[in-house]
Amino acid sequence: MTAGSPGYPPRYPEPTVADVADWWQTSITRIAPGEIEHRGIPVQDLIGSTDLVSAIWLLVNGDRPDPARSRLLEAAMVAAMDHGPQAPSIAVARMAVTCGIGINGAVASAVGTLGDNHGGAGQQCVQLLAEIVTAAEHAGTAPAAAAPAVLERWQALSPYVPGFGHRFHPRDPRRDPLLDLVRAAVDDGTVQGLHLAAAIAVEELLAADRPRPVPMNIDGATAVIYAELGFPPELARGFFVLSRSIGILAHAWEEHGLGRRNKGPIPPSILPAYRPAARPDAEAEGR
Repeated sequence: MTAGSPGYPPRYPEPTVADVADWWQTSITRIAPGEIEHRGIPVQDLIGSTDLVSAIWLLVNGDRPDPARSRLLEAAMVAAMDHGPQAPSIAVARMAVTCGIGINGAVASAVGTLGDNHGGAGQQCVQLLAEIVTAAEHAGTAPAAAAPAVLERWQALSPYVPGFGHRFHPRDPRRDPLLDLVRAAVDDGTVQGLHLAAAIAVEELLAADRPRPVPMNIDGATAVIYAELGFPPELARGFFVLSRSIGILAHAWEEHGLGRRNKGPIPPSILPAYRPAARPDAEAEGR
C-alpha cells in the first residue's frame, strides 16, 4: 500500500508549488530567468567590483564589510591557507589525488579531515575568548581580570588550551603580524579589542611559572580576528575550512602533476613496524 491509500491516511497534505518553494526559502541568493542576485545585489554589480573576501562576507553575514574589516578577514584567511604536507589535511589531499578520484574527490577527502583536533581549535578558541569577555562584562571588569577563573575551568576539563602552543613552531610566525593588524584595528576604532585582551591574558597566564612560554598559534590569532569581527564560533571553523581549501587544492594539483599512483603515507622502501599483540593464552601460560 502507498501512503494515502485505504488504511494509510496521508500524514501531510499534498504540497503546493508554493509549499515546495518555501521549503527551500533563502535570503542569500535569488534567481530568475536572466537574473541572479546575492543578498539583493545583482551579480553583475559585484563582478569586477567586489573582491572575493568581501563577497564571502556578503553571502555569509548578509552585509557588505567596510575595507578595514575586509582586510582583517582576508589576513586571517591568507595566514591559514597552508602548512605543508605535515598537516594531515594536506597529506590526505596529496595521497587521495593519486588514487584516481580527481581533484574534487581529493579536496573533499582532505576537507573531511578538518575535525575537532585538526581545524577545530579556532572554533574552540573563539568559545574560550567569548566566555572570558562575557564573564568580564557581567563582573564589570577587564578581560584580564576574568581570564584566570575561566581558564581554570577549561583546564579542569582538558590540559589542552585551544589556540595556544604549537607542536612544530616554538613561536608561530603567523601570530605577530595578525595581532599587529588587530591592534591597529583597535587603534582606529574598527574593532573593540576585548577578545584580543582576553587572548593576551590567557597567553600570559599560560606562560607563568613555565620555563618556556606558550604563545598563540594560528588558531588563536585567527580566533581573535573572527571574534573581534563578531563571527560566532562555528564560523571560525568554516572560515578555516575555506582558507585551508586553497592549500589543499594547490597540493592536490601539484601532486597530480607528478603522475604518481597510489601514494602512501610513507615511501615504499620504509615498512611500518610490526609488533605482534600479546596472546591472552600465552600470558596465562606464563602464570
